[in-house]
Amino acid sequence: MENKQEKTFQYSYSSKQQDEVESIKRKYMPKQEDKLEQLRKLDKSAETPGTVVGLMLGIIGTLVMGTGMSCVMVWTDSLFVVGILLGLLGMVMIASAYPVYKMITKKQREKIAPMILALSEELLK
Repeated sequence: MENKQEKTFQYSYSSKQQDEVESIKRKYMPKQEDKLEQLRKLDKSAETPGTVVGLMLGIIGTLVMGTGMSCVMVWTDSLFVVGILLGLLGMVMIASAYPVYKMITKKQREKIAPMILALSEELLK
């Protein structure tokens, strides 16, 4: 007499386990950029240099202005005029941060415009 348990087939499915396996597999597969991802990276690369320079200019300007304020408030007798000049210099640096960002970003966009337009046309077709 044959045992019925030997002929049965058991199958268990776990979508959670399969998702985890797929997630691990994607980590080790070579990265393939599609055209849309390339377009996004190019667009972002136009803003990055301007952002870095603008932030640095604003931060340094803030520190210079703070130094000037400190000179005016703490060393009133000896560094008052220097403090005023440092404060004004810091304010000019802070005020110029955004225009510098816009100028650099505009130049970067002009530089990569042909690549952006070519990729855009490919994606729209």
